[in-house]
Amino acid sequence: MGRRTMLRGMGTAMALPLLDAMIPGARAAEEAAASRKRLQVIYTPNGMMMQNWTPAQTGSGYALSPILKPLEPYRDRFAVFSGLSHVQAEALGDGAGDHGRCCGSYLTGVHVKKTEGADLASGVSMDQAVARQFGDKTQIPSLELGLEPPSLVGSCDTGYSCAYTNTLSWANASTPLPVTVNPREVFERLFGDGDSLDAKSRLAQLRRQASILDFVAEDAKRMSHSMGADDRKKLDEYMTSVRDIERRIQKMEQGGTQTAALPSYARPSGIPDSFEDHTHMMIDLQVVAMQADLTRVGTFMIGREVSGRSYPEIGIPDAHHPLSHHGHDPEKIAKLTRINTLHMEQVAYYLKRMSETKEGEASLLDSTLVLAGASLADPNNHDHRNLPTLVAGGLIQGDRHVVVEKDTPMTNLMLAMMDTLGVQQDKLGDSTGRLPNFAA
Repeated sequence: MGRRTMLRGMGTAMALPLLDAMIPGARAAEEAAASRKRLQVIYTPNGMMMQNWTPAQTGSGYALSPILKPLEPYRDRFAVFSGLSHVQAEALGDGAGDHGRCCGSYLTGVHVKKTEGADLASGVSMDQAVARQFGDKTQIPSLELGLEPPSLVGSCDTGYSCAYTNTLSWANASTPLPVTVNPREVFERLFGDGDSLDAKSRLAQLRRQASILDFVAEDAKRMSHSMGADDRKKLDEYMTSVRDIERRIQKMEQGGTQTAALPSYARPSGIPDSFEDHTHMMIDLQVVAMQADLTRVGTFMIGREVSGRSYPEIGIPDAHHPLSHHGHDPEKIAKLTRINTLHMEQVAYYLKRMSETKEGEASLLDSTLVLAGASLADPNNHDHRNLPTLVAGGLIQGDRHVVVEKDTPMTNLMLAMMDTLGVQQDKLGDSTGRLPNFAA
């Protein structure tokens, strides 16, 4: 069976996960799976309460901090790094605008140009450098996902275009890649048939039907007859995941909750469960995209810088960004810590889904590097040094708290990640070298 074999029916084509039948020999299948390395970046906005993030001990066996506690089941799959900084996100003579700078610099290590116009300037982001090498092996070079619709015009921080806070990903110094926040649009991009229908026609067709799987059901049934037991099980699990995501999207649309689930900028979420439902749906879409090898690179913004979202589902009606300027108020610090912890719960959900999704005898997580954290430390001070950072996955030794030399550029860590992924690059932004002993 060819690696790019598709399920087809009624003008629709759907990618398959890696099946043993696609590669002759069990060892060859495992080697092929291991060679498909992946990168995911999960970004949390408005900084972190560092006193409740940073572990008190270093090395292995450290006690997890309150914010990291949701990751306890996966402590052997991630390492915490302290001491990394983004000096290029500081003012450097440009005055106010720390949120615009910190987001625009996060994956580039470049001091962005202060502008509210179209003359943007940053640099190629780490994820896009990886996507350039991996993209020719997949249908989609990278997925840029988020939860909050981007502001399309004007300034979102003092003197800085909203383009800087809308995304982490830069194809080049002047081209930011916008995030997609609507699960339906992501689903269409992953599973629509680009060969026979344009996007508008494809969307109309799918909305007339119960499921894209209905189009390919006969082909799947016929193909399964020629598969071994392991491949049939893998195909069934994959299609069940796709069916579940479809059902959740349709339920959201039919129930009229789409607007509440996708709050506009600076508008609080109106439904207690909408944040988690939306987050899990976007993560599940990312996982099935990785499972079908539609893409190997992704970024996911849990929120945008200066996000005014509130979190009534955890008893916090306050808008996040104003709350982040806590002024050392214990009540505000407690609320911020709870928001930070909720965000880490979403990282834990991603690790759970990737670890339980099998690829041969391994899991998707085994061949993935996940960078998670924020581009500000204490938000009250707009601190760009000693950033909250963890790296997870099967390509790094976990159960470690590593304290690096003070003010080591964050880009040194990113270059080390790229090395581990097999992507060779001499320099990224303000990097001064590779972070030593990154993977072990």
